[in-house]
Amino acid sequence: MNSKEFIARRIAKELKDGSIVNLGIGLPTMVANYVPEDIQVTFQSENGFLGLGPAPEEGKEDKDLTNAGSQPVTMLNGGCYFDSSTSFSIIRGGHVDMTVLGALQVDMHGNLANWMIPNKLIPGMGGAMDLVTGAKKVIVATEHCTKKGGSKILKECVYPLTGAKVVDIIVTELAYMTVTNEGLVLEEIAPGVTIEEVVSKTDAELIIPEDVKIMNVE
Repeated sequence: MNSKEFIARRIAKELKDGSIVNLGIGLPTMVANYVPEDIQVTFQSENGFLGLGPAPEEGKEDKDLTNAGSQPVTMLNGGCYFDSSTSFSIIRGGHVDMTVLGALQVDMHGNLANWMIPNKLIPGMGGAMDLVTGAKKVIVATEHCTKKGGSKILKECVYPLTGAKVVDIIVTELAYMTVTNEGLVLEEIAPGVTIEEVVSKTDAELIIPEDVKIMNVE
């Protein structure tokens, strides 16, 4: 199991029966592949879908059925599509129970930066700014460190913010952390990972309870 699959499987355990969930582009879309069998979740895509299913089998993609990141998707029975104004009315109206978004940086105060890398051409923040404001719960799905080895979990974000104090949970291949008024709490660590390793790879200060659990993705 690679790190992205591990993260997606852990976040899938946060899904609640009957909830409406938005998945950001990239890693977050993988969460739809691991929905527990005993619950029903309605996935929303900001480009105008309700009722998205898992990724299609190879060779069975429909070029006219894609999510906000232009990735091919499937639609479950009862699903529907609509225009952007309706989609963002759902988001801004507070009807999305949870959104899962990637991150370039996230900090101990729950600030999120996920749309701009300095000196690189980018298309803009898309619907993320609306999602972090309108969704009832915001979960960040990200690998713990950058490709150069620097931590993505910081004391303070350096990149322009998508939203201030909006993140509730951070899930990486090393740890599951919650954002609280007191700070960033290390709730769980991945199998085979030590608390010391997580601390060494985290720029932010961590609150470490006595009963840190092992992440379960099965």
